[in-house]
Amino acid sequence: RTRVELTIYNLLGQEVTRLIDGPVERGAHAVVWNGANSAGNLVASGVYFYQLRLADRVATRKMILLK
Repeated sequence: RTRVELTIYNLLGQEVTRLIDGPVERGAHAVVWNGANSAGNLVASGVYFYQLRLADRVATRKMILLK
């Protein structure tokens, strides 16, 4: 098991929601974001960033949310 964090950020760098925060088994996984923030409110369409942190690695990528 590896500690994993998957976080969504807006263009200002503010955290929108955290989809994964804890240990995850090795292997392939799929995660679906429903377009809501951490309070459960739907966010606007636009550009967001997701950051995947695991062990000693960090990957940040851009994505577009379309409704």
